Amino acid sequence: MKKVISMLLVLMLVVGCFAACGNDSSSSSEAGNSSSESSVSSTVEESSEDSSSEASATDTSGGEKFKVGILAPAVTHGWVAGVAYYAQERCEELSDTVEYRLLTSNNAEEMTNQIDELKTWGAQAVVAFPQWEGMEDPIKGLIDAGVPVVNFDIVIDVEGVYHVAGDNVDMGTQSAQYIVDKIGTTGKVAVLEVPSSGSVSELRKKGFEEKIKELAPDMELLYYETAFTREAGLADFTDVLSANPQIDAVFSMDDETSIGVLQAISEAKRTDIKVVTGGGGCQEYFNMMPENEEIWIQSALYSPDMVKDAVDVAVALLKGESPDVEKIIPTTIVDRENCADYLDEKSPY
Repeated sequence: MKKVISMLLVLMLVVGCFAACGNDSSSSSEAGNSSSESSVSSTVEESSEDSSSEASATDTSGGEKFKVGILAPAVTHGWVAGVAYYAQERCEELSDTVEYRLLTSNNAEEMTNQIDELKTWGAQAVVAFPQWEGMEDPIKGLIDAGVPVVNFDIVIDVEGVYHVAGDNVDMGTQSAQYIVDKIGTTGKVAVLEVPSSGSVSELRKKGFEEKIKELAPDMELLYYETAFTREAGLADFTDVLSANPQIDAVFSMDDETSIGVLQAISEAKRTDIKVVTGGGGCQEYFNMMPENEEIWIQSALYSPDMVKDAVDVAVALLKGESPDVEKIIPTTIVDRENCADYLDEKSPY
């Protein structure tokens, strides 16, 4: 009997042990599964954060972009239209890294207000093409606020400004050389200056006068004021022709002005003028070159697509690079002998 009782006690202990062991195993498994799910969830969340952080640093199409403001005059001239067109085109080409605002103005006051607008927008760099006096202080205000400014074309006398332009002095120099090559060292040259264009006219005239003095000191220069439009060229040069029965060449600084000059010459039926210079890169003017065999029509190339270089300088600065403070684009002379090489149907100018 004692043996039976002992056996029963042993059996009860074994069953109890199995039951206890089974419950502990189940509890451990559930705890392990819970811990594993928590670990996976945490890992996914961290990966998502890492991925998001990496995307914002490398995927510029979806992350932050450099904010670049473009300030240009309202379109009153084909060349100015080209500046706005090419600036916008370059910013679109850099759309993965650049967000831009292009603002045009009719006067210095309006452009000054637009500078404040760009500050509010958060512009990190500005490409400015100011055509009026009185822009020095507003531009300085941008620089003082830590916004780099790339001054396109017309010179602004402000410390710290980057500058991109064509070689205005050399345009005048090469035009003087061209006129002397065609008419010799004596004769009458009508000089059409544009005081309203500021440094552009001053520098082109400087290069022209210095070269004429060197090559043809006996050349007679006749000075007249005009504007960079074909309408002004036509009206003003009609008066010049009336006042001067003999003119051998015309130093015009702009293609649009020169188109008006050529119209005035044609309407007056004058045959004394042998050279008309220009400047810019107007496609219509280029097409006139081979059509007129009586007059050497010339342009000192100063293409508005140079503004792309100004945008590139602004972006380089924002990337922490060190571009040259001044970039001057060399001058190229275009006339009937090479104008076919410069025709571009897509050009807005």
